[in-house]
Amino acid sequence: MSHEWDAHTAIEHAGDGVYDATLDDGWRVGGGLNGGYLLGVVGNAVAAQVPDKPHPLSMSAYYLSPGAPGAASVHTRVLREGGTTATVAADLRQGGEDRISVLATYGDLGRLGDDVATTAEEPVLPAVEECVDGSYAPEETRRIAPLMQRFDMRFDPATIGWAMGAPSGRGHIQAWFRLADGRDADPLTLLMVCDALPPVTFDLGKPGWAPTLELTVHVRAVPAPGWLKVSHRTRNVAGGMFEEDCEVWDSAGRLVAQSRQLALEPRAS
Repeated sequence: MSHEWDAHTAIEHAGDGVYDATLDDGWRVGGGLNGGYLLGVVGNAVAAQVPDKPHPLSMSAYYLSPGAPGAASVHTRVLREGGTTATVAADLRQGGEDRISVLATYGDLGRLGDDVATTAEEPVLPAVEECVDGSYAPEETRRIAPLMQRFDMRFDPATIGWAMGAPSGRGHIQAWFRLADGRDADPLTLLMVCDALPPVTFDLGKPGWAPTLELTVHVRAVPAPGWLKVSHRTRNVAGGMFEEDCEVWDSAGRLVAQSRQLALEPRAS
């Protein structure tokens, strides 16, 4: 069975560290394509460039201009390759313009070990069937974020007040998450999952597209099959920007990915 994620992040080697891709309109949000999706396309190209180190361990991306549906290319350059990790620079380009610039460390999580020991506390959510289905999102949210059709998200009722016009003001959104077509997450997919939920500013009463300026993702382990728990928080809005911290926990109760991004505060309608 083919899956959307694999088809929409597919790449073709064009020689000399360059990989061609076709960006899909189904990942659009606001004025551009979702930053996590774009990072997944880049991540796929980096994995192809260092095939014995297939997994992202750390990726830091700077978003230079909004990605658009259509032809794109990823230009990779291996900066260092050792026995267990490789450091690779990559740029996603369209029409001669850079969309994002990335510095990544890759390795093989299977060889590095799959144990996770953490002092972090796993998010507490009601059972999946007791949470709010993302398909019930307000029309305005679905309009600016058609990418939500790619996901099956079940929001914690305690963090979904923004959808009923009553944001909590705490800056916290969390949900159960899986891809809509049933594909289980893997390390490359986690790059996108860290940017999949609505911007946490929704819970501050500030809905709308929040363009990412910088996003750093740390992948800590290969996720177990099944539902993921995804939690987003912000603690500071300043200068028209906010940070968004994300944790992704797998069905085995392990913290498998963490991220922080800096994004522009949504503009008032």
